[in-house]
Amino acid sequence: MILAMPILVIFIGFILSIVFGVVLIPLLRMLKANQSLSIYLERFHNSKSGTPTIGGLIFILPVLVVILFMFVFGKFKFSYNFVIVLFTFISYAIIGFIDDLLIILRHNNKGLSVNQKFFLQLVVSVIFFSLFMKGGNEPLLWIHTLGIKYKIGFIYGIVILFILVASSNAVNISDGLDGLAGGLSIISFICVSIICWNTEWLEGYREISLFGFILVGSLFGFLMFNSHPAKVFMGDTGSLCLGATLASICILTRHELLLIFIGIVFVIETITCLLQVGYYKLTHKRLFPITPIHHTFERYYSEVDVVKIFWLIGIIGGLISLIIGIFW
Repeated sequence: MILAMPILVIFIGFILSIVFGVVLIPLLRMLKANQSLSIYLERFHNSKSGTPTIGGLIFILPVLVVILFMFVFGKFKFSYNFVIVLFTFISYAIIGFIDDLLIILRHNNKGLSVNQKFFLQLVVSVIFFSLFMKGGNEPLLWIHTLGIKYKIGFIYGIVILFILVASSNAVNISDGLDGLAGGLSIISFICVSIICWNTEWLEGYREISLFGFILVGSLFGFLMFNSHPAKVFMGDTGSLCLGATLASICILTRHELLLIFIGIVFVIETITCLLQVGYYKLTHKRLFPITPIHHTFERYYSEVDVVKIFWLIGIIGGLISLIIGIFW
């Protein structure tokens, strides 16, 4: 029975996302919700021009439908901690949707400005911290493996802001190749859902874990349309939502530092981008031919091979996170 429920919700999420994909993709094409390519990527991805975006709805909407269905039939409880995760999931999806919509309407890659996006993320983070504290959670720097536990007060609010913003933008940065961010997110949410299932001390741990598995199933369905050659992109609607939700579950289960391994490729992508910017400002030269780093790999390997390599790295990082998160 422990395995039956996760497998069932993964299957339901998968089927529903296929249905939503079949319906939404033609609709997005009709509305001309096309992705605008950066001029720096036209030599690599010119064939992708005109591919519809906002495809994150293909896995976001099924998750909400399945949760509502299970709640109506008494198979799902809206615990306080689960509401925090759901709030993060929906809030960041809305931020991403606004960004994607502006990009489509303007016919370029200029959606929300950096300041506008950060302000909205700040608002969500403040609400998250407020709900987190009202739920009886303590502002702890908690490293399970080393047995470290310190109260850090309001500073933890800053930590939450950093984790949510960093994680959401890390997935966003990684969303540059067909199936890359989607596949890596499947790996990450499988790991975090298993770890969450093991945190019986957390109120609502079962619902949060099942939510993660529903999302895994929906992402599998999304990959049917997003794998090479992609028929749709997830856009910021999906990438920001995935990263922030992943971070929120790690925060609630007190495995914030495990994000380094759970999302190892997301971390690598982000760090290389930061190094590129810093190095260029200091020397006016590029440290890497092009970032995000997956585009540098494209110079030497096919897109499909790059995705496979990065998925493999993600699996290795995920296995390490499971070993630490469950057995240590």
